[in-house]
Amino acid sequence: MMKAVLFDMYETLVTHFNSPLYFGSQIAEDAGIPPESFYKTWHRTEDARTRGELTTDGVIGDIMRENGCYSPEKLAQIMDKRRAVKRDGFLHLDSEILPLLRELKTRGIAIGLISNCFSEEAEVIRECKLFPYFDSVMLSCEQGAAKPDERIFLNCLRELSLPAGECLYVGDGGSSELEAAQGLGMKAVQALWYISRAGDGTSEIKKDFPHAESPLEVLDYLA
Repeated sequence: MMKAVLFDMYETLVTHFNSPLYFGSQIAEDAGIPPESFYKTWHRTEDARTRGELTTDGVIGDIMRENGCYSPEKLAQIMDKRRAVKRDGFLHLDSEILPLLRELKTRGIAIGLISNCFSEEAEVIRECKLFPYFDSVMLSCEQGAAKPDERIFLNCLRELSLPAGECLYVGDGGSSELEAAQGLGMKAVQALWYISRAGDGTSEIKKDFPHAESPLEVLDYLA
């Protein structure tokens, strides 16, 4: 029996795509910056934002200054909108997410979270309704390491005081997370419930890993 389940956050426990989108192109429009000018810095800083070396508001502020349209009020409005959209995602969870987490708690299974995220996403995650269920939370922008870096996985195992072989990892498969978890000795399962609904062809179904079509199917992999 597995003693812990470690989850990815985005497109596993929550999806971006049941809420209004507010990514780079939408931010650029609100800032009044041509998308190509915005993305020149936005894309270049993605890894640094994921590791917490830069903050989202800091980067957007720098881009606005570079394009001669900075104002504290406009930056605050953009960040408020960004956080609001991120919070909205937690209002549209798959109907089995909370029952799954509750059942794991009932069974005495520890629950970990390992998420690649930016500074404003970390704020939202820590205030969301899922947060009280987690026994260990590893957010890339706080850890200084992002998946598939094994350090973020090992930090979670260390906090839970469990070996990799007693942990199940569940994620949509982005950032080579399944391969990294498996490489450390965990059983890794690809979460398909949000992928199958997206239907946009951007998410890869990985045939080399077992799949869970719905959240409660994760329970089938505990033995």
